Amino acid sequence: METLEIVGAGFGLGGSLIIAIGAQNAFVLRQGLRRQHPLPIAFLCFAIDALLILAGSLGLGTLVQQTPGLLSVVRWAGAAFLLAYAGLALKRAMNPTGLTTESAIVPTLGAALTTTLAVSLLNPHVYLDTVVLLGSLAGRYPWETRWWFIGGAILASFLWFHGLALGARWLAPLFARPGTWRVLDGIIALVMASLGLSLILNPL
Repeated sequence: METLEIVGAGFGLGGSLIIAIGAQNAFVLRQGLRRQHPLPIAFLCFAIDALLILAGSLGLGTLVQQTPGLLSVVRWAGAAFLLAYAGLALKRAMNPTGLTTESAIVPTLGAALTTTLAVSLLNPHVYLDTVVLLGSLAGRYPWETRWWFIGGAILASFLWFHGLALGARWLAPLFARPGTWRVLDGIIALVMASLGLSLILNPL
């Protein structure tokens, strides 16, 4: 029972940090709705999370806390990227198209994965959540049980991103209407802009 409780603790904390709406989730949802490489994107998001959780649990969180300059560099790069992406989302919201539009441009897999990397890694809060917070909490467990906590957090990431990517297709009929895309892209623009501005106005 103790093992299940530790897995549950990792799963619950990891899930609560991952599910919160952010740049990464918004991007996965949009690509899932467009059916533009949803599974490779979801798997890459999961792999990044898993590596960061593992690194933080093995001691990288302490290093990050002792070298704030690392987060400072990512902070400004992330703010610039998020604000630029917000501008693109706002532009799409002003001229929405439905899922049935034949002229929709499908990005290459390489371009989609590159954007996924940027959305995932240029957000300092990703490091604070996975490396620092999850890593420090995992460090409270002895090594023989720490792996169960790590496994629970990684499982939550896997289920969430793949569920979001695959579940988006069930919303496809709703997003056949351009007006629905206007709302979604408007929300994405708001989320991205608020995250970008928060990085500028609130030093880490």
